[in-house]
Amino acid sequence: MIRTTPFHPRLSELNTEGLYTHWQGHLSPLRYTHAPKHEYFAVRNSVGVFDTSPLYKYRITGPDAERLLAGALVRDIRSCRPGKAQYTIWCDDRGFVMEDGVVFRHSESDFLLTAARPNLAWFQALAGSLRVSLEDVSDDHGILAVQGPRSRAVLRELVPEVERLGFFDHTVAKVGSAAVTLSRTGYTGDLGYEVSVDADQAVEVLDAVLDAGRAHSLRPFGEEALMMLRIEAGLPLVDVEWRNSRVAFSDAERVTPKELGMGWMLRGVRDGDRPFVGRDAIRRELVDGTSRWATVGVVVDWADWDRLHRAAGLLTVKDEHPLPYESVLYSDSADSGDSADSVDQIGYATSLMYSPVLQRHVGLARVRPAFAEPGTPVRLETSLLHHNTTVAASTTSLPHFNPARKTAKP
Repeated sequence: MIRTTPFHPRLSELNTEGLYTHWQGHLSPLRYTHAPKHEYFAVRNSVGVFDTSPLYKYRITGPDAERLLAGALVRDIRSCRPGKAQYTIWCDDRGFVMEDGVVFRHSESDFLLTAARPNLAWFQALAGSLRVSLEDVSDDHGILAVQGPRSRAVLRELVPEVERLGFFDHTVAKVGSAAVTLSRTGYTGDLGYEVSVDADQAVEVLDAVLDAGRAHSLRPFGEEALMMLRIEAGLPLVDVEWRNSRVAFSDAERVTPKELGMGWMLRGVRDGDRPFVGRDAIRRELVDGTSRWATVGVVVDWADWDRLHRAAGLLTVKDEHPLPYESVLYSDSADSGDSADSVDQIGYATSLMYSPVLQRHVGLARVRPAFAEPGTPVRLETSLLHHNTTVAASTTSLPHFNPARKTAKP
């Protein structure tokens, strides 16, 4: 049975296209109008709202709640104080990434964890006899992401507490008569917030946000715009940048935290004594330097891209829709006349698109560690007129788009 989110009754009225995909059994809009780029620019230039309610939400409470999460998550939850949130990942025993999510700490023994896929049984098995309660509260709440440079101005009219929220802070507040949890989080790489509200008051809160946002040209955005935003922000997506190690068929589909570009989460793991699932394997990888891949950004040389198309008698393609497949990367020994078989494959782009803001083809890529230094020249495989060729590109650090407003103090 296909389900709808608590915000759907109102958001469906704003959807002129009626185009939906399925997100964990829920209807999720692909776009609201004929042009997802318009929704994208709303977020980059003003403010947009996205319904992220299909996320799984697990409430974890009890005297041993911190102990459970410290033993399950790669990031050390003990460093997260009440009123803060952490983006984190969790791994299997071999140190391969399973899932990612955000954990919100409400008190010493009260946490909320979000995840894109179901994970409750895994955490329950890990809890064993610990004094902890795990409850699936996914259907109890709707979550509305309010994102973009004008997001604070919109929410300021409804929730004065927004003025004091730092990056990844959260607080309890009210929108009208509805109790909400407001967090400075999101998946767009921009200034943004998320509003969690009880399902039966979701439409009431959404109406208030829409009304407050009218003067700021607020508009809802769907998954097509979100994919553009998250690629610019260098944010990985499960089933695109990696496969959950539990369902992958081969180690070629699996990645470690360091290979996924999450090495920043591993500070202290090499010398620390906190036991968590996968720690020993991760530490061996760090000590022995056995990472197979490094995650980097990739930027296509616009002049070479233009040259290839003009030489083929074509208009230069600048398509903001992310490619639905991986694009192979080769060493710079290739030139545009080389066949794909005659040069060394050194990696692959997992996500690639033309960025409307940056006006460049950008992507997320996985390369051999020797090619990870920013500015390393590479060749990206592409196809023109039924012929495989390569275009000049280079590696770069992530994110591609990283405005100061995203993390700036209020």
